[in-house]
Amino acid sequence: MFWRNPTAAFFNFLLPLVFLGLFGSIFAGDRENLEIIVPGIAGMSVMATTFSALAFNMTFLREQGVLKRIRGTPLPVGSYLGGLVASAVTNATIQIAFVTIAGAAVFGVGWPADWPALLLFAALGVACFATLGIALSHAIPSFDAAAAYVNAIFLPAIAISGVFYDVADAPALLKDVAEVLPLKHVIDGLSGAMVTGAGVGSNVTAVAVIGVWALAGLALAVRGWSWEQRRD
Repeated sequence: MFWRNPTAAFFNFLLPLVFLGLFGSIFAGDRENLEIIVPGIAGMSVMATTFSALAFNMTFLREQGVLKRIRGTPLPVGSYLGGLVASAVTNATIQIAFVTIAGAAVFGVGWPADWPALLLFAALGVACFATLGIALSHAIPSFDAAAAYVNAIFLPAIAISGVFYDVADAPALLKDVAEVLPLKHVIDGLSGAMVTGAGVGSNVTAVAVIGVWALAGLALAVRGWSWEQRRD
């Protein structure tokens, strides 16, 4: 269903790769900026393929009555929902692989200096944004409104969190906001793993912040869950 929707497939899967190609071409040969952009795009990819995709998808399935019908079939609910989440996780994994390979083979950033840290922060990012995406879907009143709700969070988050620039160079207010958001800490962890070699021990705060957001997202996702349409 995801790949049958060209708009969702583009914005949730291909758009980060388009940004990587554009900004990678602009800063070709500028290693300092490339070492910011590559892990930034990797973090953006995780958010797009989990948070944005699941918020859209769960809203669509709920409002079209698919979730209600699935609940009444012999198919185990856990298997169905697990499949939806696994699809998002698979897309995120492919995105991280593409960005990592392109960063090393095309833009000369180099292969990740700490593979275990890369895997850990990718997994934490996926868990965090997947739960937050499902939680957000509960607040979206209709599928027609999904784009507005999702982009109202996604676009400011990538603008503030240092996807395309070093957050240290941002105004103090933006830096303070970025410190609260999970995307900035996912990018920090990926940057340490992919560029500087700073392992998990150097990013304990990032792990804690992402973990808190993941737990909050899980609590909201479970608390607000509904099989029924929000309106006729």
